[in-house]
Formats: sequence, C-alpha cells, structure tokens
Amino acid sequence: MTHPWHTETDVLIIGGGPAACWAAIHAREAGAEVTLVDKGYCGTSGATAPSGTGVWYVAPEATARANAKASREALGGYLADHYWMDRVLDRTYANMNRLATEGRYPFPTDPATGEPVRTGVQGPEYMRRMRAWLTRLGVRIHDHSPALELLVDDTGAVRGAAGYQRQLDRDYRITAGAVVLATGGCAFLSQALGTNVDTGDGALMAAEAGARFSGMEFSNAYAIVPKGATITKTAYYGYATFFGEDGRVLEEAGSTKGRSVIARTLLQEKVFAQLDRADATVQAQMRLGQPNFFLQFDRRGVDPFTERFEIDLLAEGTVRGTGGIDVVDDDCATTVPGLYVAGDAATRERICGGFTGGGSHNAAWAMSSGSWAGSGAAEHAVAVGRSSTALSGIGRVGLRPTDSQSITAEHVVAAAQDELIPFEKNYLRDGARLRPALARLDELWDAASAGLGGGTGEERVRARQAAAITAVGRLMYRSALARTETRGMSKRADYPDLDPAQHHRLYSGGLDEPWVDPAGTRDSGLVAS
Repeated sequence: MTHPWHTETDVLIIGGGPAACWAAIHAREAGAEVTLVDKGYCGTSGATAPSGTGVWYVAPEATARANAKASREALGGYLADHYWMDRVLDRTYANMNRLATEGRYPFPTDPATGEPVRTGVQGPEYMRRMRAWLTRLGVRIHDHSPALELLVDDTGAVRGAAGYQRQLDRDYRITAGAVVLATGGCAFLSQALGTNVDTGDGALMAAEAGARFSGMEFSNAYAIVPKGATITKTAYYGYATFFGEDGRVLEEAGSTKGRSVIARTLLQEKVFAQLDRADATVQAQMRLGQPNFFLQFDRRGVDPFTERFEIDLLAEGTVRGTGGIDVVDDDCATTVPGLYVAGDAATRERICGGFTGGGSHNAAWAMSSGSWAGSGAAEHAVAVGRSSTALSGIGRVGLRPTDSQSITAEHVVAAAQDELIPFEKNYLRDGARLRPALARLDELWDAASAGLGGGTGEERVRARQAAAITAVGRLMYRSALARTETRGMSKRADYPDLDPAQHHRLYSGGLDEPWVDPAGTRDSGLVAS
C-alpha cells in the first residue's frame, strides 16, 4: 500500500449517482470547492446508470399537480407531506429543464406536438451527461474511492471522511466544511441490477455519527424478475397475467397490489408470467423505453408477449423502499451538524409515505434532495470554514474490532442475507418470524463488533459493507416490529389492518443499542410537516 493521501475541500460528496451529481452541481454553483468520492465510477455505478427510468416531471398546472400528488397517497398509507411534494415537483421540473440545456441531454420530441418529452431518461446517457457537467464545473471526482468512515471534530460535527482508493492502493483522508451522503440505499447484495454498490454504507456512517433515521420499516421492496435474472422493471408487469405451475390464472396477483399473492404462491410452487395485456403499440413503446429489459428474453429466445416465463422476487431493500436517514430541514440536513443526505440514502417518506417503487418519485427525489443538500452543505461550509483542529475517525465495526479477528466479511454477509433476503421473512412479515430473525442479526452484530475488520484496503471495504448490511437490517426489523399494523409496504400478517392511531412516522437510530420511537414524538426539527 502506498503512502496515505490527505487533502481538503469545502464540500465532500460521498456517492456517484444522480443525487450525488446534483448535489455537486448545486454546491459548486453556490461557490464551494467540491470533491466527490465514489465507490465505483461516477457515471456508471448505481441503480440508475444501467437502466431507463421515469421521472416525476409534471407541468406546473394545478389539476395535473393535484393528480400527481394524489396518485400514490393511499399506497403510501397517507404519510406523505404535500409541502415536500410541492417542493419536489417544482425542483424536478426545473432540474429536468436544466438537464436539457446545461446538461445537454437529448430528450426525444413528441411527433404529434413537436414538444420535448421530459418524463424519463435513459440511465447510461443521463449519467454520462451528468459526469461531463460536473467536469465542466470543476468538481474534483475520485472514482473507485469508497469512503469507510466519517471524520468529526471535538463537538461531534462532521468535517470530512476517510477511505480507500482501490486503483492506487492507498488510504485517503479528506477534511471538509460539510459532507453530503449520497451513497444509495441497501439491497443486501441481492444481485439486483446496479445495486452492487448499494450496501448501506452511508447509513452505517450516519448511525456512527448519531444520525436519526425515519421509516426504516418501509424497506422491504421486492421486484418481479424472470427466474435467475437481475433486471428489475416491475412496472412492465402491470401488463402481465400470472399463472400457477398447473397453468391456472392467479386472479389476485399483480405488480402493485398483488405482489404478496405472488410471494405466497412462490412458497408452494413455481409462478409464471406473460405480458399478454400489452397491445402492439404498447409493446413497441416498451421496447423503446427499456431495451435492456428485453435483452434477457431475447438471449433466451423467449417472446414475453406470447410465451409464459418463470418469475421470482428479488430484494431491493431501501433502494426501492422509502426508509432512510432522516432530514430535518429544507436543505436535507441530518440531526448531525455538518452532515447532509440525499437520494436513496435519505428517507423518501416526505413525498411517498410508506410506498414507492422504481423511477418516477425516486428519480425526482434524487435530483431534488441532491440539489438542496448540495446548496445547504455549501452554505454551511462557508459559514464554518475548514477545520483547523484535530479530527477523529468514528468508524468501528469492520475497521477496529474489539477482539482478535475471528469472523470474515463473507460469513457476515451470508448470515445477514439469510435473515434479510427470504421474502417469507422480510416481505410476508409476521412477528413470529421477525423476532427470531432480529435476534440472529443482533448476535451477528455482536460477533462482527468483536472480530470483523482489519487487513488490506479491499478487505476493509468488504468488512464495512458487511457491517452496514447488518446494521440496516437491525433498524429495519426493529421498526417493522414497532409498527403493529399494515401500512404502505410494511405489511404484517399478524396485524393485517390499518390502525388510525399509528398514522405517524417511526424514528430510529443507534448501533450497539438500537432504538425505535413508536410514538414518533421525538423532536423532528422539520420546517414544515
């Protein structure tokens, strides 16, 4: 390993997806010097880069906006906030228009009207254009440089991060006036396309700093996929009919409200799908909009519109769930001074309540929260200046074991996946299954605290990923047990009904001693709620 590298900046952004890029743009435009470190390659890593995605882009017309806000309120258990929805709709509309001009994104035009169509983007081109935009603005990008821990001053304020540069085989330490976590969600290394970097790293670092989380019970998203595949485009299954192994139609099965029917059936037998509800026009639109969705069928010689194919459910966790690090003001600040959060790492409850999905609201939240976090971080950095005092790294599990190393990252990941990926535990939730799964995760955390960590740079990266997956799972299941009702995507077989008395958010946090506030009475610090 080469000699460690030290540098400083005004705003340090951790991540490389849409939220990180928009944060970098707005921090730079606010006059800050900006450094971005990405676990992968900014422009190709993450869930957006390999896919096409819809965007919650709605013209500023009263009826259209009202319909847009109402579209998912019931699915989300009526926990969304109209103040935040209005802000996101406004910011997304402005950002998508900027993407066309300053970002130079080639939006298609409607052949009937000649107007540009800005309700979606192709991920590869979108992220390529975003990286180029950052480069033009002078953002310093360091690829393949995963952050491993946050740096704090003697007051506990976040003032930078330390990590490892894979290609140069060296550690780094970057001090900053403020830090934006845009590290994505946590999909438990389930192999869903683009989520190999989404292992909850930002959640672990935020929890170590003492940040509060919100909505972690809404973190059990599962996507419909062809058996053995990784491409998660569940929206297309709205055109599907689902069949049991004997050929009967599963009448209640569906991509939105009937996914639990699919899950229960899969526990007993194989399930098949056919996209037989799409007419010729829709089929052409589907192939144009999501070409990679059809590659998996074309390579197998299957026509998904006329032939049945076996399906499965693939865990997407908080990448398509809504839970995450809580935001406490309009700038997406966290409860920790100097720490801001954006995208899938942050809670999306403000605009989605307890349910979201792929694209649309997620894409809008990424660019909106990224913009606000970047601006807020820049303002904070200018106000506090760069630190001249000694800073401490606060990472522990996976970096600094309390005992001699006795457990591997591979073992921790496998053990955590055993509790978090099976949909009979995490999707079809029941207290009788959640409690023993949580107990095993708690035991795993204790073992990891004692014996996980050390070694080479790559070994530390894998150890921190293992610790993060376990930490996220423990907050998820504690929050799920505290919500004794069915609301949004958190469905409880033992509490199947909506409880009006639980129409509130659940806050959580902590690592060695995790906590959940069932009443949602802790001071939220929100400007509007």
